[in-house]
Amino acid sequence: MMDFDRREIGWAASETPISYPAAVSAMEARAAEIHAGAASELVWLLEHPPLYTAGTSANPADLKAPDRFPVFQSGRGGQYTYHGPGQRIAYVMLDVKSRFGADVRAFVAALERWLIDALAAFGVKGVVRPGRVGVWVIDEADPSKEAKIAAVGIRIRRGVSFHGVSLNVDPDLTHYGGIVPCGISDHGVTSLAALGRETAMKSVDSALRAAFERQFGPTALARAPIGDALAPAPTSNS
Repeated sequence: MMDFDRREIGWAASETPISYPAAVSAMEARAAEIHAGAASELVWLLEHPPLYTAGTSANPADLKAPDRFPVFQSGRGGQYTYHGPGQRIAYVMLDVKSRFGADVRAFVAALERWLIDALAAFGVKGVVRPGRVGVWVIDEADPSKEAKIAAVGIRIRRGVSFHGVSLNVDPDLTHYGGIVPCGISDHGVTSLAALGRETAMKSVDSALRAAFERQFGPTALARAPIGDALAPAPTSNS
């Protein structure tokens, strides 16, 4: 766990799917409040209806089915990605400047370690690869094959982060067929369900929260900006 500031970070969850534009608007407002010292840092868990987003490095040729789902331009880093039901989004609004200074790579690496730690609670070994942001799973039957299980895409404005990470719990993986995910065509995508692991979202949320606290510090239940539902506390054996 990072030994920066021990102040508690808000931890919130939305119970119903949140539209992408509404989520971005809420994140931007909260990030501005954090910068101004008017609100606490926040991790916001949610799901989106099926959609594609284009990061700042997206190649238009990687959008193979532009009419399949709504497509949104996003200010986050990265390329095209898919969001939809069964995928846990964690939007991370942290004062990165006070925690990591100007080292954005260290922040991204911390997010990846968080996801890897959470996956370990389900017996999944996540790995990172140079030049490929996110978390990957190696095929035990064929170690030359890897599939992405979690993505990372952030934006930092005035020292505060927004956007965040996505973890494939039990989404419809065929929905990724409309894009080249993150611009990488040599590897596939996977999920906890595809790996035969538990997919109860409450269990996933508890694992994410426990792993986040080990990496970033204590959290406190907070109200979600939209579609509020209090998130569960970590279990003692997480």
